[in-house]
Amino acid sequence: MEVGKSVKRVDALEKVTGRAKFTDDICPSNALIAKVYHAEIAHGFVKSIDIEEAMKVPGVIKILTCFDVPDYLFSTDGHAWDPEADHSNMDRHLLNRHIRLYGDDIAAVIAEDSVAADQALRAIRVEYEELPFMLKAQDAIKEDAPQLFEHRSRNICGETFSAYGDYDTVTKEEGLHVFDDWYAIPRVQHCHLENGVCFAYQEKEKITVVASTQIPHIVRRCVAQALGVEWGMIRVVKPYIGGGFGNKQDVLYEPLCAWLCTQVGGRCVKIDTTREETFCNTRVRHCYDIHIVTHVRENGTIAARYMEMWGHQGGYTSHGHGVTENAVGAFMNLYPCDACKVEAHSVFTNTQPSGAMRAYGFPQALFCVETQIETICREMGFDSLEFRKKNMMNVGFKDDFTKNEVFEDGLSLCIDKGAELFRYREKQQRYAHQTGEVRRGVGMAVFWYTSGVWPVSVETDTCHMILNQDGSVQVIMAETEIGQGADTAFSQMAADVIGVPLKDIHIVSTQDTDHTPIGFGAFASRQTFVGSFSIAQTGGILKDKILEAAERKTGYAKNVLDCVDGNIVTKRDGRVLISLKDLSEWSIYNRQRSEQLTAESTADVKANAFNYGCTFAEVEVDIPMCRVRLLNMLNVHDCGKIINPALAEAQVHGGMSMAIGYGLQEELLHDPKTGRCLNGNFLDYKLPTFMDHPRLNAAFVETVEPKTPFGNRSLGEPPAIGGAPAIRNAILAATGVSLYKIPMTPKVLYEAFRDAGLFDGPTVKKAE
Repeated sequence: MEVGKSVKRVDALEKVTGRAKFTDDICPSNALIAKVYHAEIAHGFVKSIDIEEAMKVPGVIKILTCFDVPDYLFSTDGHAWDPEADHSNMDRHLLNRHIRLYGDDIAAVIAEDSVAADQALRAIRVEYEELPFMLKAQDAIKEDAPQLFEHRSRNICGETFSAYGDYDTVTKEEGLHVFDDWYAIPRVQHCHLENGVCFAYQEKEKITVVASTQIPHIVRRCVAQALGVEWGMIRVVKPYIGGGFGNKQDVLYEPLCAWLCTQVGGRCVKIDTTREETFCNTRVRHCYDIHIVTHVRENGTIAARYMEMWGHQGGYTSHGHGVTENAVGAFMNLYPCDACKVEAHSVFTNTQPSGAMRAYGFPQALFCVETQIETICREMGFDSLEFRKKNMMNVGFKDDFTKNEVFEDGLSLCIDKGAELFRYREKQQRYAHQTGEVRRGVGMAVFWYTSGVWPVSVETDTCHMILNQDGSVQVIMAETEIGQGADTAFSQMAADVIGVPLKDIHIVSTQDTDHTPIGFGAFASRQTFVGSFSIAQTGGILKDKILEAAERKTGYAKNVLDCVDGNIVTKRDGRVLISLKDLSEWSIYNRQRSEQLTAESTADVKANAFNYGCTFAEVEVDIPMCRVRLLNMLNVHDCGKIINPALAEAQVHGGMSMAIGYGLQEELLHDPKTGRCLNGNFLDYKLPTFMDHPRLNAAFVETVEPKTPFGNRSLGEPPAIGGAPAIRNAILAATGVSLYKIPMTPKVLYEAFRDAGLFDGPTVKKAE
């Protein structure tokens, strides 16, 4: 059995030797270079664009503007298409006359090389009609605020009002302790290593787009809609990809690139975004203002909860309110109580569009939830681990919408295991009575997540398998490897289902929509979960065909045969009758009945599953310097049966690293006078480095998920959720000061320590 082993990644050799071909590696050397002209105001309209001088630059082939593009609206969010839905998110043109953010796309230069393209960009002159801009949701909903979209009143992208129980009655109960807090959650960028890059060319009428994307089949649909052509006229190829984390779950410059190639006779055109464009012109994680009120009884049970969310959506819909709705679910499910009420708003603002980013609304909501829980326990004298266990989702809890159910007490097991491994209570006691300027503390946070998007939208995956002449198996799927190790997990599953060694599974690591069956790509922690269904289903079909052929060849009844380790054997005694290689050759080259054994099937997955975990953090706080040093960090996860322990640990380490940056350093800033992004580069945007990391530790609790063929659940996104609140809670333990804003930079710490009276003149006030 291969599932459960830490086997080497199937793409390891290609990547470490540099042989793996990424989008830019396979772009033809004679490709024309396209560069986008970005608006230099935050809100308004383009009145005119003067390209006369720009066209005189040697090497410039063509310049297209927002006045030239076809009048088709399209969406960019990377989700399955719903032909029956109201597609209110179809709000973009290839280039835009109505400017909705500083840096909006209003023109494009096609040139022989990047030097000529850059010179032409500098020569373009634009006349604008400027309008007031709004960087905050509260400003955008004012009655006199200019509207970003005519069909959206008050600049509202979407709203959710959800409740259960009688909130007004429950909150009137006597003796309740009320905790009422506002939180500020920042806008951050994904910071994947490979910037967005694509190239497009035309052969006959078909347009081929080669792109670094998580969602090749969805890109095909969006490109076709943007150009007003049939979907089959578009072919999308996804080579190896250098990370995405959700940014490449949006359709970025692929539609524009495809259209530009049609404007130069089908010649190959490449758009390769700079790091600054990736920061300022692609997608970001949603920024929120969140208000939470929790009513707690003296006996340590939560009576009622309320959350008010204001999401800063940015200039276009992208994934829009879907992320906010997911954050609502994150809040409502973790701590079920007698009554809960939520009011959530996503508001258009004149900033980068907010889209998908790892964990899709959960890091924002659960930072607030888990930090308030810690404050409650501290002020009411509860043990925070036991308080969580008492109030959180436990065995028997069922989400009425997703039908997810807690079958086993995995979250409690994670808490217990983490506390023991981290020596949490021992450190709590050790750090309980510190008085110096440098103090230490430990904190923790719990989290949960889902596996895929059902029932929000359709969940489907198709797998194609081919038995080669040598007995090896070709596996082709549309689910994309983006660095997370999905192809290795898929290969392990396929090997076990069919009964061949892992070395005989050859998975196709790149996708081509002309040849790859339908699948939606890498998002929502869905791939291993959803892919397991299609692999088990298709592998079972192929194995059945193999045993039928073996029956014809050997004369043994199919039901007494099995395929084990690449051989046809008898179930009774394991005797080898024929190798799979010899059987395949016999089947293909048989003069009476030649047949290559293949299988393809689509798994329509109407299932979802909870996964859970917790994060423990240990910090050292230098109070006079207002500086936090992270000393130790541990994540414990219950993600069901682990397919590959080494890959699982690597996934967790990557998520923990993102959580460190989210909690302590990262925030995209905008100039309030112009709306321009101020720190859209790796010099000014403070991404954590190796020097900012402690040793990252991962542990697992394996409870088998009964809905899936392999007992697995999701893991890709949950590791990014718990780090920020765990760090904040450790700071609270060290200093006694509650923080309500991330990132917890020295400036934020200084203001909080000052307001808490922690400073006594030039020195730190001694603890009483």
